[in-house]
Amino acid sequence: MKQDTEDARARGAECEFRAARFEYRFTESGPTTKGQFEGYGSVFNNEDDFGDVIVKGAFRQTLIEHDRAGTMPKMLLNHGGMGGFFSSPSPEDLLPIGKWTTMSEDSHGLASKGKLINLDTESGKRIYGAMKENALDGLSIGFKAKDFVRGVKESEPRRTIKQVHLIEVSPVTFPANTLATVSSVKAALESFADLKGAEKLLRDAAGFSKSEATAFIARVMTFGRSDSVLDGETKQMLEALNRRAILLQR
Repeated sequence: MKQDTEDARARGAECEFRAARFEYRFTESGPTTKGQFEGYGSVFNNEDDFGDVIVKGAFRQTLIEHDRAGTMPKMLLNHGGMGGFFSSPSPEDLLPIGKWTTMSEDSHGLASKGKLINLDTESGKRIYGAMKENALDGLSIGFKAKDFVRGVKESEPRRTIKQVHLIEVSPVTFPANTLATVSSVKAALESFADLKGAEKLLRDAAGFSKSEATAFIARVMTFGRSDSVLDGETKQMLEALNRRAILLQR
């Protein structure tokens, strides 16, 4: 593997989102602790659908910085709309649905404890009920990659992420991606009238830089006009984008 510092700086300026199965349990013991839960916001050494692996120590510095500032990453619902394609978050979308009280690294991952708020409101009741019934069962981190190593072999992760700046940790509706088809992603890209729109889709969906998005679009479109076989990296990216592409077609 090799260190790609220039790319790290470019990608570190953009917020990325990573969803995983929401490993949590409620720890309520009475009326004053209603909505209290704990679990893992991220699991170490697990290759996600984008081909990335986050390793132990990646959250150490960002947690120190939050501690010094007296802050915690925000708890939003579905990233507060920040991960969407077509609309900007509304002020209501960006209202926290709870607050994280403690976060720390252990041998497994990012151990997190928090509590839902506003449980006497309609939205609070819906969120609480969905989590209780395991219908809202995903958790996704919003972060900026500060330091990573890019894989150079097919057997290696696309990136091994060694340091992140953690912005928010959100319960999400869709915690995992499924396998992609070329047609679904290609249709999503072609739904835009210009290159700028397609680039925005890729940057929102996978944290692509402008140059990476342009190159990827060209590769997908070339494949769509030929009978050639997808290379490993392109196939990996298509798989990572599949969930959003399918949702766009519904």
